[in-house]
Amino acid sequence: MTQGQTTMPPRLARLNETGLEQFAPYLMNRIMGRYNASLRKEMAALGLTTPQMRALAVLSVHDGLLIRELAVFAVVEQSTLSRALDSLARDQMIRRQTDPTDSRATRIHLTTAGRAAFDRLWPHMAESHAQMFRGIPDDEQRAFVGTLQKILRNVRVHDF
Repeated sequence: MTQGQTTMPPRLARLNETGLEQFAPYLMNRIMGRYNASLRKEMAALGLTTPQMRALAVLSVHDGLLIRELAVFAVVEQSTLSRALDSLARDQMIRRQTDPTDSRATRIHLTTAGRAAFDRLWPHMAESHAQMFRGIPDDEQRAFVGTLQKILRNVRVHDF
């Protein structure tokens, strides 16, 4: 190449050329939409919305998160999460506590009632998870989850 010439970036295939079935974000959205739909009946029986369920699920693993951290882990906009937490607090499923090192920050804790609600929902979540992987050998499941973890590291904007 001579001085002053630039190389053209390779042409990216258009979505209609590759198809939806080869476009990972589309497939991930379809899978998560189906997963969430499979839990609606059980969530409704507990009076929970999807953001509330996600908050309870995350808190069952990482109790005492700051609200901004919980929003990231639960994959819920902070304003939507705030409304979900208000409702969970009214139902005494979570409690808010001022952060001991920063009085402007609030940590969210799962209560006994919140743990009980999540424990009632968990078998349905586990069954939906198992259904997704039905017929897929354990080594393929582990490889798939490992790939998802790598993708998350590539796209995440937080340190967690």
